[in-house]
Amino acid sequence: MEELDLIVESVQHDMEAAVKHLDHAFQRIRAGRASTNMVQDVMVEYYGAMTPINQVANVSIPDAMTISIQPWDAKAINDIEKAIINSNLGFAPSNNGINIILNVPPLTEERRRELAKQAKSETEDTKVVVRNARQNGLKELKKLDGVSEDVIKGIEADIQVLTDKYVKICDEHLKTKEAEIMKV
Repeated sequence: MEELDLIVESVQHDMEAAVKHLDHAFQRIRAGRASTNMVQDVMVEYYGAMTPINQVANVSIPDAMTISIQPWDAKAINDIEKAIINSNLGFAPSNNGINIILNVPPLTEERRRELAKQAKSETEDTKVVVRNARQNGLKELKKLDGVSEDVIKGIEADIQVLTDKYVKICDEHLKTKEAEIMKV
């Protein structure tokens, strides 16, 4: 029985990880206002090593449409600016010698639709991961010896309930993100 519980826990853990990944992906999809999450994945070449931007500079939001990046080392300002440009975030950084300012332009209707499509795509990818976790759990169940078919069927039903739950969570997250993106 302990092996059965471990299989169910493993499946649930994989599904939770998929939903956390979806949340992280949604944080990178901007919804019209500035957020430090927009630049959190930017990697800066700092003294020969690729370093996350938040480890070489202070990233702040002075107002709803502006991201301010103030490097701790003034020599790194050009490297940070280059990293932002190379990250394809769609921002044109302006450098005043002390810090870098990113103006977040208001979203057009077309861009909002593109972002909604991107969110839907991320959600579909996450649902695939959830279903793959289910498949992996079912494969592990088939490998077990000495377990009655009734017990296996019960565990398969439990895994399906988990799958349905996490697919529904993904859909709810998508609905919330789409509303946020389409809000003018």
